[in-house]
Amino acid sequence: MRNIPVAEVDSLDRAVLAIGTDYPARHPLPAHRHRRAQVLYAATGIMRVDTAHGSWTVPTRRAVLIPPEVDHAVLMEGVSTRSLYLEPGVVPWFPARCRVVDVSPLLRELILAAVDMPARYARRGRDGTLIDLILYELRTLTPLPFELPLPTRPDLRALCEEFQHAPTLRSTPDDWALRMRVSTRTFNRTFRAQTGLTFQQWRQRACVGHALRALAAGRTVTAIAAELGYDTPAAFSVMFQRETGSAPSAFRSTTDAP
Repeated sequence: MRNIPVAEVDSLDRAVLAIGTDYPARHPLPAHRHRRAQVLYAATGIMRVDTAHGSWTVPTRRAVLIPPEVDHAVLMEGVSTRSLYLEPGVVPWFPARCRVVDVSPLLRELILAAVDMPARYARRGRDGTLIDLILYELRTLTPLPFELPLPTRPDLRALCEEFQHAPTLRSTPDDWALRMRVSTRTFNRTFRAQTGLTFQQWRQRACVGHALRALAAGRTVTAIAAELGYDTPAAFSVMFQRETGSAPSAFRSTTDAP
């Protein structure tokens, strides 16, 4: 199924619904929720998923798991998506909060094939077996460290959201404490309580998220490193590989069709 709202087929008596959707650049999806669990796969482009608890950057050929009944907004950067909508009962292991995951070549091909199946696919035979294999493969997904937790305290959240638009290593706890009119010690304690991370850890994750989007847009490592405040491209690359497990080149934009 392609380019149809899930609401039109949600009531079908099938464990998995596969829908492909194409979006223009910088297309925002306002906050919404689904009754089913969702595997949102970026066949092309890059996405950012936001909830009350955090922000998840989803590079090309990766996916995000979105639990049922969780409000989420999505910013699509020239994305062609392939979504699996899953009855909650068939994925009891599904996480309680969003999670970015790697997608194996096998699962990628299974998802692409599922989109071309009829909505009322036969439960037996080739189509039913394909769905069973998808459900098996989903249990083996590898999580990726692309979550940026966000605080619930309004003034601190506003600073975090502002920082996401222009992250830099030059920003310090002293700067943020001054803007919040608290001591640096109080700021550090509050920040960790609200996000589960130290300011330095959170700042680095925000830089990685920004870098992922910049790489997908075709920007060079040298330009990204300079923008984020790294002394050299090599220093940025070392940090990036340590955080993501892959070199920046693994996340460069691709023009391959899904």
